[in-house]
Amino acid sequence: MEKFLNISKEKQDQIIEAGLKAFGQNGYKKASISDIAASAGISKAMIFYYFNSKKELYLYLADLCCGIVINKVKEHFDSSVNDFFDRLKMTSEIKMEALKKYHGSFSFLESMYKEKDEEVQDGLKNLMSGIQETAESLAFYEVDLSKFKDGVDSQLALKFLLLAAQGFIHELPSDYEFEVIDKFIEDYYAWLDIMKNNFYKEEYL
Repeated sequence: MEKFLNISKEKQDQIIEAGLKAFGQNGYKKASISDIAASAGISKAMIFYYFNSKKELYLYLADLCCGIVINKVKEHFDSSVNDFFDRLKMTSEIKMEALKKYHGSFSFLESMYKEKDEEVQDGLKNLMSGIQETAESLAFYEVDLSKFKDGVDSQLALKFLLLAAQGFIHELPSDYEFEVIDKFIEDYYAWLDIMKNNFYKEEYL
């Protein structure tokens, strides 16, 4: 990794974007290092000079994307927002903005969550476990449970809604243009409002 980190930021970003695009479109096994190198404007040998293996490159990109999102959410998270649905909207907006740093990060993360190749499974499992733990701690911390309808198991409802919200976000098409994100977020907010109407007491709607 030291050799990669010592090159210019511009060249790093070219390699990162090329890798995110290739893995995002093709998955781990079918992604070609030759294609990544060509897209980045370097030789295949240079990819292996910077990264010891295809696996190392893939897991670096996975850790990079997840780290960008987690750090951005922690930086801008407002714990005073204690309405669960408002908090989901807030964190989702932060995540989407964070992922705009690299165009290929959306398709890469979508592919990463579906990746089944055994060569990278252990690394991804540990990474996603940490992400889920962070997501739950931020989503559930000091949420106002009194807004849920009487008779609703609020803890189960929170877990269901968080998982459903994450599933909705993963439906973002991988071949998007940035303009698509705003429309997607609009639809996502409308879905959250439907859920809110079903789970919250009338006075909180």
